[in-house]
Amino acid sequence: MKRRKYKQKLKREFIRVNESIRIPQVQVVDELGKKVGIMETAKALKLAREKGLDLVEIAPTNRPPIVKITDYGKYMYDKGQKEKGQKQSTPAQEMKTVRIGLRTGDHDLEVKAQQADRFLKKGHPVRLEIFLKGRERGMQDEARKRIEHFPNFISQSYVIDGKVKPSPRGFAFIIRPAK
Repeated sequence: MKRRKYKQKLKREFIRVNESIRIPQVQVVDELGKKVGIMETAKALKLAREKGLDLVEIAPTNRPPIVKITDYGKYMYDKGQKEKGQKQSTPAQEMKTVRIGLRTGDHDLEVKAQQADRFLKKGHPVRLEIFLKGRERGMQDEARKRIEHFPNFISQSYVIDGKVKPSPRGFAFIIRPAK
């Protein structure tokens, strides 16, 4: 049987331009960014055509909507560049997880602590989890002690966010790098 790969459809924002703006009155901003005022759409479109530019709706939710006299291609390019810049400027604050078990040995805990150190050094928050399997769920007191003891192995400076909380399969808490 063949499996089909489904592509996720991107939600595209529809921007009204020129004749597709059907609201009778609009608030107009000229190509320099100065507010011209509220006028009829036909008059604003005529003003844009005289300048050899397009009438682009930039704030459709306002009443009356705000339109700008500008080149549509340049407007879309600038908008794309601005979105691209915003994506790049956001820091990668990805939550990392370090999971241990009740029977994990001390040497393995040190290795896991080194892993948490690397994550904290890069600036990521770390979720520390103890995972209980089967009959281990009956030893919740020991598991809580074990997870509370684990941060002693971590050499990087950190701040604990909240208390140790029960999770579906054990206990967990979050540590963040100290600033």
